[in-house]
Amino acid sequence: MQTAEHAFRRWMQSLIILFVILVGYIVIADRYAPLTTESRVQGYVIQLASEVTGTVVAVQVENNQQVSKGDKLFSIDKQKYQLAVEKVQLTLEQAFEQEQAMYAKVAAAKANVATSKAAFDNANSEYLRISQLAKQQLVSVSMLDNALANNNASRSSLDAAKQELLALKVQLGRGPGQSNGVRAAQNALKQAKLDLAHTQVFAPSDGVVTNLQLEVGSTANANMPLLTFIPTDSLWVAADFREKAVAKINKQSKGLVAFDAFPGEVFAFNVQSRDFGVAAAQQSPNGQLTQVEVNNRWVRDAQRVRINLASEHALPKPLFVGSRATVVLYPSENWLWGLLAKAQIHLVSLLHYIY
Repeated sequence: MQTAEHAFRRWMQSLIILFVILVGYIVIADRYAPLTTESRVQGYVIQLASEVTGTVVAVQVENNQQVSKGDKLFSIDKQKYQLAVEKVQLTLEQAFEQEQAMYAKVAAAKANVATSKAAFDNANSEYLRISQLAKQQLVSVSMLDNALANNNASRSSLDAAKQELLALKVQLGRGPGQSNGVRAAQNALKQAKLDLAHTQVFAPSDGVVTNLQLEVGSTANANMPLLTFIPTDSLWVAADFREKAVAKINKQSKGLVAFDAFPGEVFAFNVQSRDFGVAAAQQSPNGQLTQVEVNNRWVRDAQRVRINLASEHALPKPLFVGSRATVVLYPSENWLWGLLAKAQIHLVSLLHYIY
């Protein structure tokens, strides 16, 4: 009887010691090799929209289809945009014709300047001669006044001819094809061609089209989202740790991830960043007094902080935005904690076969 009681005591002592060691390890490991099951795959979700308005005439993708950068997604009726291009092309041709007419006007304006210059030179010489004769009182005052009037009139005509020539040159710009009308028409043509090109929407990068609800005959309004697109090269893992668990975490720390979708497998990740805030502490200038948080619990819930992890390799294709994962972090320079972290995450990964 004593032997059984003694054995029972030894077992109890061993269990207590094991329990104390386990609790002590959990407390210490939570500082040096923290583990969390609150992790998900994150990714950029892009809402694709057309830049022009029109009727959808073709949808070239299916729901949840993998696409490559530049693949066609959907098309918009382009007839009115083709007509717009043709209309602007006619406007451009007319602008070139008007530019040629302006060059003819420039030639005429130059000739007018030359004629006005000759007339002014003649009138000015006549005025200077009559002025000399008037000083000697050899001509009448009325003749001097007439000569002065002719001189001033010819000068004004010359100035007007020069200004007209300058105005034409300004409109023509720096050379052929640089007139204001031609440049405006060329700009309008570029915009019309751009609008025509936007009737076909392409994939901005490699990714997946998901939650597809677009059908032929739908009306596409400019800048209104029509497709949900997720770039496959933008996936990362976001893990939420207790605040005290990440006090020693930095960019030199490493991460090991076990995805629920891949039991028995562990993936290596790098710590990319740590979020600098949480929504619970976000304030807005609303003109109201501070709302004080009330918590009557003896032990309040620990604040969690988000750690973002990135992989040097593309994530496995079966994963999607929202896939669950378990993450453990450890200091890269400490081999012991690295070994213990690997043991933890491999154990969790094996348990994924069960749950």
